[in-house]
Amino acid sequence: MTDSRLSRTRFSAIRHSVSRLALVLLVAVLPAFQAHAQEKVVNLYTTREPGLIQPLLDAFTRDTGIEVKTVFLRDGLLERVKAEGARSPADVLMTVDSGNLIDLVLGGVTQGVRSKTLESAVPAYLRGRTGHWFALSLRDRVLYADKSLTLDGFRYEDLAKPEWKGRICIRSGQHPYNISLIAAMIAHQGEAKTEAWLRGVKANLARKAAGGDRDVARDILAGICDIGIANAYYVGRMRTAEAGSEQRAWGDAIQVVRPTFADGGTHVNISGAAVAKHAPNRAHAVRLLEYLVSDRAQQLYAEANFEVPVKRGVALAPVVAGFGALQVDTLPLGKVVEQRKRASALVDRVGFDE
Repeated sequence: MTDSRLSRTRFSAIRHSVSRLALVLLVAVLPAFQAHAQEKVVNLYTTREPGLIQPLLDAFTRDTGIEVKTVFLRDGLLERVKAEGARSPADVLMTVDSGNLIDLVLGGVTQGVRSKTLESAVPAYLRGRTGHWFALSLRDRVLYADKSLTLDGFRYEDLAKPEWKGRICIRSGQHPYNISLIAAMIAHQGEAKTEAWLRGVKANLARKAAGGDRDVARDILAGICDIGIANAYYVGRMRTAEAGSEQRAWGDAIQVVRPTFADGGTHVNISGAAVAKHAPNRAHAVRLLEYLVSDRAQQLYAEANFEVPVKRGVALAPVVAGFGALQVDTLPLGKVVEQRKRASALVDRVGFDE
């Protein structure tokens, strides 16, 4: 046999052995790959404090057997998912503020979902038209007021009336909660009228626009101001704080009034979620979102953080129910988000935070 024929024979034998070895290895590891593919897990990236949503996630796992692996990101959610690209393990992206949620959509890191469960539970004005985002709970922006005041029928527009000069407290106008409210006013009234309104509110401030929402209640108790704008759920936290604590005193010192726009309802912001564009466990991701709008989960939202359920017919936490009826403004949140840049520029133009 020539050297060349001998080499070809040896090569053929080696190739055959390698092929058999590869087949044996494939058969050996295939069950592991299948087990991984069928793993009951969903990966959640969230900017929400884990303690606030953990009861819901635990309940989901108990009911479905699907484990939720959570990555908490205080900031930079969009940047993180973009950097990970197609290799991202994220299945569900969860955040607060409609602007932050829609930024994920505009950033190209979400995918559309069609689900009768989600579409029947979440009103159209609280979700994306193509299923790229869904609100899960509501945060109404309300009036904190001294208990001695009678404020029936109060409107956001009333904050600019001269009778409130030197009597209003509020946090920075550039905070997302206030940007959302101002953007909604632009969507309702137009930019010119909103600028005049914002100048009127600034003229009525009792102190510099600063601090947090709970500081509004603190300053009403201290006699610095009589009214202010803040989120309702903070009052639930304050009124259920430890008896004798400062926060309990602040919450007990005020009344909550739900203002409306002259041509609409009470402004709400949201917590919400989307399915990640490259979700490796898409079916489980959709199932988690569907679970979060179930009656049971919506009740947990109400009880855990005093937020308003997005699904109709679910009871409010008792302390929140005591604030009176909520007439939610049905202006689509997408239209509000469109006005954020104008709202921010307007805050600077009138020197609201100066």
